[in-house]
Amino acid sequence: MTNRPLSIRRIQKVASVIFLGWVMVFVILFYYTLNFSWQISFADSLITNGLLALACIIMSNLLGYYQPKNETIIFVLALTFIMALFITFVSKFLLVLLFTGEQTYLSFLNFSLAVRFLIVFVFIAWCALANILWYRLEEQSATQERLLMAQNLSKEAELNKLRHQLQPHFLFNSLNSVYALTIVNPKEAGTMITKLAAFLRGTLKRDDEVWVSVEEEMEYISLYLDIEKVRFSHRLNIELEIAEETLNLRLPGTLLQPIVENAIKFGLYNTAAAITISLFVKLEQNHLVIVVQNPFDPEMKSTEGTGFGLTAIRRRLYLLFADERLLQTNAGPENKFETTLKIPQLYDKDDTN
Repeated sequence: MTNRPLSIRRIQKVASVIFLGWVMVFVILFYYTLNFSWQISFADSLITNGLLALACIIMSNLLGYYQPKNETIIFVLALTFIMALFITFVSKFLLVLLFTGEQTYLSFLNFSLAVRFLIVFVFIAWCALANILWYRLEEQSATQERLLMAQNLSKEAELNKLRHQLQPHFLFNSLNSVYALTIVNPKEAGTMITKLAAFLRGTLKRDDEVWVSVEEEMEYISLYLDIEKVRFSHRLNIELEIAEETLNLRLPGTLLQPIVENAIKFGLYNTAAAITISLFVKLEQNHLVIVVQNPFDPEMKSTEGTGFGLTAIRRRLYLLFADERLLQTNAGPENKFETTLKIPQLYDKDDTN
């Protein structure tokens, strides 16, 4: 919006130059080709072109407030016809008053009325068409801008919805564990409540952050894993391998926690033995690659309703990158289930939001 006055002033300057140039062309045409005096040549050119410029300005302002539809385009043609007729006879009236005694010029003036009318009509019609196209392009651009803004708001709302849908799932599980611990081990329950409070406080602080560094996300995940270790005690072991060059790389906030949660859930599913959850972070071909591994029993079937976390993450990644291949799952050898997350590093690394 701040550039619009500049654009208007630039258009006005260009129009003024075109007008003066057009006046001089007709002065030269009348003087050298038709052999009229400088006074007649200048007056005829200035009056006719001045009235024509005034008609174009009126037409432009009128179309700025009223845009005819296809069925009412005849209105613009009718208005153009009336304006051309008005300019033709007003210019004739003024020129006759100025040069009453110039019979040769007056004869030429009467003879050229039809041609003058046609030229003026074509110019005003061209001006009307140019203005209609200009204003419609502006309207289309504004509509596209509003549509893009609405799409961005919708995408942002969906991203926030997906982010917040994942937290209650974890919170409910943690509260159930706290309830169980209060019965069998009150001290551990107190520890878990303290860690859970710190985890949720951190979640609220980073709620508006779309992008976080790997280092920040790992601190967040470490706090989450501390809570899970309280829940599962000696049954849960964690293996972390994070490449140092990835610590300053960025990824969408709270994206990794549901993947780790899934790994813990399905790694411990229907087993009383201790398990190890492995998490590897590395940089490959300008992609931040995070691999989460957990053991699984290939003979056990997933319970109904599982996989919401991964579905939500896949949807978030698609909204952010328009790529459905950034989250991959694979049942590898030695009964290891592997979830691979790839985050393109194509944005400004100094941008945290």
